Amino acid sequence: MHHKLIAALGALALAACATPAEAPPAPATPAPLASYEATGLLAKTLPELSDALANGEITSVELTQAYLDRIAAIDDAGPRLQSILAVNPDALAQAAASDARRSAGQARGPLDGIPVLLKDNIESADPMATTAGSLALKGNLTGRDSPLVAGLRDHGAIILGKTNLSQWANFRSNQSLSGWSSVGGQVRNPHMLDRNPCGSSSGTGAAVAASLAAGGVGTETNGSIICPSNVTGLVGFKPTVGLIPQDGIVPISPSQDTAGPMDRTVLGAAMLMNAMDPGGTDYTAALTPGALKGVRVGVLRAAQGSNPDIIARFDAALEVMKGQGAELVEVEGLEPPEGFWPASLLVLEYEFKASLNAYLAAAPPAVPTRTLADVIAFNNERAAEELALFGQDLFEASDALGPLTDEAYVNALKLVQSATRENGIDKLLADHNVSVLIAPSGPVAPRVDPVNGDVWPEWAGAGWAAAVAGYPNLTVPMGDVHGVPVGISFMGSKNTDAAILGYGYAYKQASGIRLTPKYLETAEDRPEIEAAMQK
Repeated sequence: MHHKLIAALGALALAACATPAEAPPAPATPAPLASYEATGLLAKTLPELSDALANGEITSVELTQAYLDRIAAIDDAGPRLQSILAVNPDALAQAAASDARRSAGQARGPLDGIPVLLKDNIESADPMATTAGSLALKGNLTGRDSPLVAGLRDHGAIILGKTNLSQWANFRSNQSLSGWSSVGGQVRNPHMLDRNPCGSSSGTGAAVAASLAAGGVGTETNGSIICPSNVTGLVGFKPTVGLIPQDGIVPISPSQDTAGPMDRTVLGAAMLMNAMDPGGTDYTAALTPGALKGVRVGVLRAAQGSNPDIIARFDAALEVMKGQGAELVEVEGLEPPEGFWPASLLVLEYEFKASLNAYLAAAPPAVPTRTLADVIAFNNERAAEELALFGQDLFEASDALGPLTDEAYVNALKLVQSATRENGIDKLLADHNVSVLIAPSGPVAPRVDPVNGDVWPEWAGAGWAAAVAGYPNLTVPMGDVHGVPVGISFMGSKNTDAAILGYGYAYKQASGIRLTPKYLETAEDRPEIEAAMQK
């Protein structure tokens, strides 16, 4: 905390020079960080903004301009969250078109006029490149909407911009730094600026938590929606793989990749799902305060970790659910079989090479890299920018592998899917006759560490199982630990997405927990920690 150090040194110097009759002047009080907090219109949630647009309280142009001003004030300046890579130059024009539709009585639904942000591995037809955070893709202007963006646009949503991310969706190195990309630098967590924003959807998480848009879209292969939502105090939903088409998204793993909504409310996430899923499901229909009544809930105690603060928040969440009429059932933890973790990585490495090569082969001519091998060479040539903080060992391991017909890949995929599906989540649900499994969503976020890369405490949660299985996982805030958010996960079987959202909605409505970022520089800005640290 540089301002405190400078102030303390200044006070000591003045005291040393003062005569006994003099008292050193008090150090200057820094500007209150609370000035960065969203107020008024920008403090409203996505559903509240939807109502305000429908009631004529605001226009989409006014709302969009307010978000653009806030981005300039706290993402580009102020605390410099660095959560947004590009602002859509057509956003205000889209907002004006929305206002015109609404004036003519032709609004396209509750999302019409709502500004949303996209993780920058998702293509849109707007004049913004899809970079995945890499300079190798700075020319990746495809001029097309991915199907999920087409759905959002059909529902009238405003594409406000593209968010920063862990480069290549955090699949470049085992020593990576979550939230860092060579295009956008390091994303900052708005709750505590030196804390890890997690990834890879770090920019979407930080931006939505900081009220830089009404909602956003992230992507997940294994934890990339759930983890950043967990540490920024958001609702994050990873749907069943396949519900949202993955065309037009820079890939890692076709068997695990999915996009999903990130919002401050479960209702807002469900509204975004309605637009992104072309199947026609109304995900808002199951959102009732009584959705947990009589539901048997499987409690994954073995996945709660050992952090006493997380366990206390988890226990409090269980009491809330009991109060809503849920029947809590303790279930044994998910124990992966021998060889699971190496096999799960091997699946990702095989699928990454195959799917990325196919994506790059069809990229616009302005993209100089047409294969994974080309990207590796590009990074070596631009090492001062691309490899400044960590290497590309996952790239190199992936590129050394063969085709998806290799027996090693086929066997690995069978092992990990069986372990997480019929012998994992589905088995626990059936054996204990429960409808949903719950656990903490993750650990308390550590500090950003560009020297050592990500250094996480003991992990809490079982989101890995839902990710590998391709099953739904919803995280909802369950409190904070000294100002750092922590969440609770609701996981279920394939295509139980609407029910999972309903359970999370009922819990969130009953808990009333809403975590507002305070933009603290470090944990020592918390009074209880400062008092303990400064003697």
